[in-house]
Amino acid sequence: MSKIVRGTLLLTGATFLSKFLGMIYVVPFNSLVGVKGGTLFNTAYIPYSIFLSFSTVGVPLAVSKFVSKYNSLGDYRTGMRMFRAGMILMFIMGVICFSVMFFSAEWLAGLFISGKDAKIVTVSDVTLVIRLVSFALLIIPSMSIVRGFFQGYESMGPTAVSQVTEQIVRIFFILAGSVVILYVLDGSVVSAVGFSTFSAFIGAVASGIVLFIYWTKRKANIEQKIEQQTVSHHVPLKHLFQELFRYAGPFVLVGLATSLYQLVDLITFDRAMLQAGYREEIRVMTYAAFNFYGHKLVIIPGTIAIGLSLAIIPALTASFVQHKRQELIHQINQALQIILVIVIPAVCGLSILADVSYGSLFGLSDIDINGNILRWYAPVGLLFAMFTVTSSVLQGINEQRFAVISLSAGLLMKILFNTILIHSFGAIGAVIATGLASGTAVVLNMWRIRSAINFSFKQTFKRTALVLIFVLFMLIGVMIVKGLLGIFLDYTESRAAAIITLISCVLVGAGIYLWFAYQSTLLERTLGNRIRVLDRFFKKR
Repeated sequence: MSKIVRGTLLLTGATFLSKFLGMIYVVPFNSLVGVKGGTLFNTAYIPYSIFLSFSTVGVPLAVSKFVSKYNSLGDYRTGMRMFRAGMILMFIMGVICFSVMFFSAEWLAGLFISGKDAKIVTVSDVTLVIRLVSFALLIIPSMSIVRGFFQGYESMGPTAVSQVTEQIVRIFFILAGSVVILYVLDGSVVSAVGFSTFSAFIGAVASGIVLFIYWTKRKANIEQKIEQQTVSHHVPLKHLFQELFRYAGPFVLVGLATSLYQLVDLITFDRAMLQAGYREEIRVMTYAAFNFYGHKLVIIPGTIAIGLSLAIIPALTASFVQHKRQELIHQINQALQIILVIVIPAVCGLSILADVSYGSLFGLSDIDINGNILRWYAPVGLLFAMFTVTSSVLQGINEQRFAVISLSAGLLMKILFNTILIHSFGAIGAVIATGLASGTAVVLNMWRIRSAINFSFKQTFKRTALVLIFVLFMLIGVMIVKGLLGIFLDYTESRAAAIITLISCVLVGAGIYLWFAYQSTLLERTLGNRIRVLDRFFKKR
């Protein structure tokens, strides 16, 4: 099994667990704070995500690429010099971004909340939660560069373990704090959400402790490699930073892609829905269904892309620097096919089970409206995943600047069409605009990969056609099971019925798809090795 696949499986497992926990906790959190709390929480987290990206200025992933490059040349000292200088830079950037976000919180809240009838979520409420979440910026930038350094050594364990630890601790304090504030201290929903956003800081501290333990264990081995190296480039620190920021700049916007689309919605969604004649209750409910609760489900299939993007950059960089073209082509093909083989059936299944999924996890209230929003939004998850991976490929082949162009084009599409489509289709219009934007960026990225290294997508397209055939059989099976269960179980009236229907359909659908993918050796060819765990369930012909 290749390093890319091993690294991807490790990081994807960690990312999936992290995102899964991030989805599951929303179920009790929704019961505690309701639609108002969900909207308020998300309203604070979108600007936080943007400030976080600017506070790191793309340096952690750029350090991964930088360290991998010089390690492949046998120069370990240069990577260590950059790591130490980057730590100082990240601390300074964290303090600056914290200060800006904290003191501009009221202005940001006024920018996001509009309409004279805004009584459910107010400017003062949003101001409080923005200020509380901003404290995490003091520690996360410095912590994230340590992850990037380890990834440069193609060591994905520290990132995986620290990521899961951060999420577990954060979720524990979110739920425990909300229960204590609401039921013990008899506090308000705003106070509970405020403490929930502050939990990002607590989770970051826990993650930092994990990374420090890894560092103390591996420091001696890294120092030994530095002492034994025979190659040294003696690059001045100024030139090191110039090279680093050539890599880092595009990482900032690429990492911001989804958050930027959400920011456009945050600024325009409420105003556009108000202009279209929707009352505040509908605006708040559909926004939460689209950009918070529904988004939690949509990004789950794309976790494979996040793990893959972190694992692939060092490997692609090494192959590109060493001029190993065949290896490079194989790695890109494998990366794209892993995404398509896993994410396509996931988003298609989520789309056809949208109403059941939303009802099972977030309640049956307004399931028709919210389920329909999720049904349209689910396929966009594939585009998110493809953009993440194609951007990582561009970064690996030193074409990272084009990722900025493609994202800018996508963002322009979102800005131009978001309000128009919301006026025409309501909340669904915002979903369509996001799909149009991310699709534009993906097409441009694929064109650039093809032209930059004369890459052929022929093999990828063939595998995709096979995946779509298997998915068709999967969807037929799911619809049959859903229809049969619907005779006895009304998932629109009973949450228990919705859960039973969801579990049954997922098991049948996954079983059908995996059987076809296993028997056709699709999984084996894509991952580069037999999936031995499936040998216990399926006997190959």
